[in-house]
Amino acid sequence: ASFTISLHKADNTTVMIKLRPGVSSSCHIRIKSVIRSELSIKPGENVTFTFTCSTPEKYFIMKIQKNIDCVSGPCPFGDVHLYPLRLPRLNRTYIWDVKASTKAGLELKFSAPWLRQIEPGETCPDFISYNINSCIDKATVNIGTFCRNGSVSRVKLLGGVVMSLHLPWDSPLTTSGFNIANRASIKRLCIIESSLKGESSITLMSPNYPLGFPEDELMTWQFVVPSSMRASVFFHNYSLSNCERKEERVEYYIPGSLSNPEVFKLSDSQPANIAGSFNMSLQGCDQDAQNPGILRLLFQVIVQHPQVDENVTHLVDLSKERNMTVTIHLEGWPSLIPPMSEPMCLICKDPRTCDRVLTLASGAVYRISFLCKDLSRLRITAEKGISCVDFWRCQRKIYSLSVPKAIMQLPIQLHRFVWKLLAPDLINIEITSPALKLQQRVQEQKCNMSYSYSIVSATPETELNVGVFCPGGSIEKIQMRNNITISLRTFGKGFINESNLQDLKMSFVPHIKDECTFTVSPKPKAKVYLQSPSWHYGLPPYVSISWYIVVPSKQIARLGFSKDRMGIACETGRAYVNIKEDTLGAEETVRREDELLPAPRNMYHNFWVNVSNCKPVDRTQLTLQFWVTFADKQIDLGIILGMVAGAGVLVAIGLTVCCVKKKKKKAQNPMVGVYNANVNTQMPGKKGLFAKERQSNESHVYAVIDDAVVYGHLLKEYNGSIAPEVDVYRPFDGPVGSLPPSPPPFSFRKDIKFCSDTEEEPPPLMDTDHDNYTFAHQKSGQLEDSGDNEKDKGDTSMPLLESKEQDGLVE
Repeated sequence: ASFTISLHKADNTTVMIKLRPGVSSSCHIRIKSVIRSELSIKPGENVTFTFTCSTPEKYFIMKIQKNIDCVSGPCPFGDVHLYPLRLPRLNRTYIWDVKASTKAGLELKFSAPWLRQIEPGETCPDFISYNINSCIDKATVNIGTFCRNGSVSRVKLLGGVVMSLHLPWDSPLTTSGFNIANRASIKRLCIIESSLKGESSITLMSPNYPLGFPEDELMTWQFVVPSSMRASVFFHNYSLSNCERKEERVEYYIPGSLSNPEVFKLSDSQPANIAGSFNMSLQGCDQDAQNPGILRLLFQVIVQHPQVDENVTHLVDLSKERNMTVTIHLEGWPSLIPPMSEPMCLICKDPRTCDRVLTLASGAVYRISFLCKDLSRLRITAEKGISCVDFWRCQRKIYSLSVPKAIMQLPIQLHRFVWKLLAPDLINIEITSPALKLQQRVQEQKCNMSYSYSIVSATPETELNVGVFCPGGSIEKIQMRNNITISLRTFGKGFINESNLQDLKMSFVPHIKDECTFTVSPKPKAKVYLQSPSWHYGLPPYVSISWYIVVPSKQIARLGFSKDRMGIACETGRAYVNIKEDTLGAEETVRREDELLPAPRNMYHNFWVNVSNCKPVDRTQLTLQFWVTFADKQIDLGIILGMVAGAGVLVAIGLTVCCVKKKKKKAQNPMVGVYNANVNTQMPGKKGLFAKERQSNESHVYAVIDDAVVYGHLLKEYNGSIAPEVDVYRPFDGPVGSLPPSPPPFSFRKDIKFCSDTEEEPPPLMDTDHDNYTFAHQKSGQLEDSGDNEKDKGDTSMPLLESKEQDGLVE
């Protein structure tokens, strides 16, 4: 097909057709018999041409430029038309270059559906875009790039203007969509009018964004808002230049305000909840010539209906709180931010200071309100710091780790409350839950409460994730050596009712031995699962963790591990699991990382479980999980039979004594007094009453009190040749230690055996310095004894104090 373009000389219009950048010249323009790669048609010319291909839109673009002089001649007010007609279907750009005096600015008025400003590099959905440039003398300022369907209805510019319209080759648009409305001096760079109807959100940018607002310039945005609506301004991206004189600022003219214009810094929270129309101006400054910097601004204006409860204020009294901040925000903040086109939930700390995020500091009282249709979208995140510098001042204080009532009274769901507990060296932190106790969340036991605690201990080298805990368990106390962060997280709306049950406490305690120590006090017949910290990443190298399990009276605990081995290989050092009952002389069970963990076993007393890590090889990690169950103690049948046998022995002795007495009465021999100098005639009493102190002799040292020895003088007539010895027996009642078993050193002697089942030699006999009872008995070898007496000795023997050496290990 052939095309004819005829330009009138008076229209001052030029048409240029040329190849698209980066496209090969496989298609050409033919004028008669001449082949060209581009074509330029000037005013007054008439040209007929054809293309050598059927799809010229793939290869060529077109630029149509019209020059308008509003300085020396009359300005053509009214609609601007697309001229000339019947152009080839190519991607084309219309350019209107309008010359105007700086004393008489130009006003461009856009027809509905108006314009929407976009960021540089962004494309319009229909690929139709407008670009507005202001020309002052020889300087050109890019006012912005716009798409159709927006709120920008008019633009007033100082001096001339270069207006561009970009149309794709298949666009059906036949009108320019704007007109030159007026000439008027505005004494500023430009005025952009934005008309907003109904609930909406718009984004606007300063001229030359993001390159920088011109030096010492002033521009204004006029927002036309229905009086029944409320508008709020939010700055999302801005930067400041380096000013030599004046100061960069934003000024608002709000009808009805008592202080027009209201002046704000760009860093301030901007006005919100504005009723009706208002103006906003951006003022630059004189910049430093050597380092001017960049002044730029991207902001958002949100228009909403007045909220029903916008005049309802909520009192938040944080005057008695210390080191605490409360942040009210949308759900998902800060990682999830809703689109700027979506009406927002706004939080206001006064009628005109509102934002999507509001942070309240402790030590003050706030009255806040909400501009939000759905408060369920809002959340509360709070943080409180507790520290100790002087232990002597902190040691007796107990801090309550509960959510303040001032927060719980707000009609917003609490998302997270964080306590940051700081302690200097040699001061540790103890967490207790006296009433509810804590349950460690593991796969085998889920949390059923509406909230849980995540506890993290920060060491200088690494972070120890202690675990996730919820109320209603068996853990009474957790002691940790380093600074701690406790995060309370809520699930659903049930926390409002359950928040009154919080009983988590914190105190500062002296230095402890392990990185972390748990005190577990289960309920009778309970089954408790416990696992080592940092479960998903493994216990850090060289870290030692202990659990102290309290076994209820009349109960037996059964301890078992969830796997057979620790599952690691050590590069440096050794990893150990230690188990020891908290009773005198208890054996300590030790397992190394290359050994099988102990099989399930019964524990009759409170006991310790300790795990100490080495430096693992490669990526192997130490994770330990064990369980403890409880059952009532069963009376042993052997004990019952032993008690019956013992009672029978006593009855037999009693009958023997009676028979002896009867024989003495029948003899009726006269009583003869015999003096025996070897008999101690001193009455039993205090230690000081003995002529010779007991530690000076060994007459009282024994391991067994034999029934035959104690009562032997009743079985045989006394003949005066035996000098009875006097002794005292008192069972050991010394203190029992509460420290966890010490982990074994990383190197051992070769003769050490682990968990030996062989019996040890009897421990050495110990003496006692003060006793309450004395017994007279005959020396061994002088009493006629039966074979049963040796058996009795074996049954009744008990060491007074057992040796600390167990299984070849020395504590």
